[in-house]
Amino acid sequence: MPNSPVAAATPRRDQIRREAARLFAARGFLGVGVDEIGKAVGISGPGLYRHFSGKDAMLADLLIGISERLLEEGRRRSATAADPVAALDALIGGHVEFALDDSDLITLHDRELFHLKEEDRRRVRRLQREYVELWVATVRAAFPALADPERESAARTSVHAVFGLLNSTPHSLGVRPQSAAQGERPELLPRTEIAALLHRLAQGAFAAAAPHSG
Repeated sequence: MPNSPVAAATPRRDQIRREAARLFAARGFLGVGVDEIGKAVGISGPGLYRHFSGKDAMLADLLIGISERLLEEGRRRSATAADPVAALDALIGGHVEFALDDSDLITLHDRELFHLKEEDRRRVRRLQREYVELWVATVRAAFPALADPERESAARTSVHAVFGLLNSTPHSLGVRPQSAAQGERPELLPRTEIAALLHRLAQGAFAAAAPHSG
């Protein structure tokens, strides 16, 4: 059976998720023990089993959970947008928020996906494919020049390129909190400015992928 995430969320369960993601990202899935996760949230290692069946279940919960969340939120944003251009703008905004707020989960996906059970890994991949297809369809609707069947590969490539940009930038640079003291790592922009810059860069990438008319 796959390690399906449990739908119910509690403050303690969410706390375990956050600390497990942080520790797995920093030390690797194999380098972190259940007792260490328990210590980070103030309970005994065995006490974690009231919330998760083990480390494998925690990792599956994190990676399947974020894949489901991205797809559900993407669909919601797209469905409530006024038009395709607004839908694409909303998708970009949602993914920028994810990239800035959940960089540990990006690290986990990049490094630890192979530790999932095969059923769980297939589920993550399926959710990701659906998320990509949502973006591709939205990009092609927002840029009619990309709606031509011969331009589908360009639209798809631009989507993957934008994911690479958004997912890698916060992870590689870090994000300075809005409340950070003046003079602390001055080379980094505040979070709101990084978000705005990433948004503009993503929009520019899609515009560049669309052939110019006339």
